[in-house]
Amino acid sequence: MKLISQSPCYNEAETLEVALNDLPRQIDGIDTIEYLIINDGSKDNTVEVAKNWGVHYVVNFKQNRGLARGFMAGLDACLRNGADIIVNTDADDQYCGEDIEKLVRPILDGKADIVIGERPIDQTEHFSPLKKKLQHLGSWTVRVASNSDIPDAPSGFRAYSREAAMRINVTNEYTYTLETIIQAGRSKFAMQSVPVRTNPELRKSRLFSSMFGYVKRSMITIIRAFMMYSPLRFFMSLGIIIFILGLIPGIRFLFFFANGAGSGHIQSLILASTLMLIGFQTMVIGMQADLIASNRKLLEDIQFHVRRMDYDREHSEDQ
Repeated sequence: MKLISQSPCYNEAETLEVALNDLPRQIDGIDTIEYLIINDGSKDNTVEVAKNWGVHYVVNFKQNRGLARGFMAGLDACLRNGADIIVNTDADDQYCGEDIEKLVRPILDGKADIVIGERPIDQTEHFSPLKKKLQHLGSWTVRVASNSDIPDAPSGFRAYSREAAMRINVTNEYTYTLETIIQAGRSKFAMQSVPVRTNPELRKSRLFSSMFGYVKRSMITIIRAFMMYSPLRFFMSLGIIIFILGLIPGIRFLFFFANGAGSGHIQSLILASTLMLIGFQTMVIGMQADLIASNRKLLEDIQFHVRRMDYDREHSEDQ
């Protein structure tokens, strides 16, 4: 049983060694532990620090391509190097490395395919009150969209089984954390959450420049993922709301028409017709999107089998 711990890096030379030193060297049930970094276009000596420390694999991007693409490139490299379990953690030592054992235990016991670390958000001192509330709100929104019970959706401290990693797809370029939970929840992956500890902050987060920007990007990611993985529910709900809004001026017009004053309220009839037509068209779009989603599921299944043959063949050749 091989575990590979991957860490996305962007100019992490000052914190990387601290984070790597915190990672476990041995876990009961794991035969081999290896380490990988994704160098996301770093301008400092991040790669040199990693190699001097003894990192086994380095995935290099010539320029910064973002957290989501780095995460997927890391998964691909881990799978190609024979990982049975992949742990994703940050290079700024945000998470307590000892808790990796907590993450992998449900996978080793056959109880989960994906395990997500739940941070003590309310007790984290460097989180502002606003950020704490937004973290809880965002996690609640993801739980609704994914039909899951993951309490800390933005957490990047995660473990994936080999099969789960081969099925993961990330389409947005911002972050993988929210979309992968919605995908996993809608695809009926076995997910669990375990409480983990965090370390004192070594540097400010680089994922967003402002709280407003973080909220905006996160909401776009959630809505986009919900539309992709549950299109019928999304468009039907939206269409019904618009259709009902159209009924209101329609009923208003009928009321005046019944009292002989309909000619003075034609605008209500026009508004009602327009909204009801838009609502109906939105529901039709939902049905079409649901058919497209069915085809996407077939393509994802084909992709999974192709990936498995590719990775297994490559791994067998290395042996």
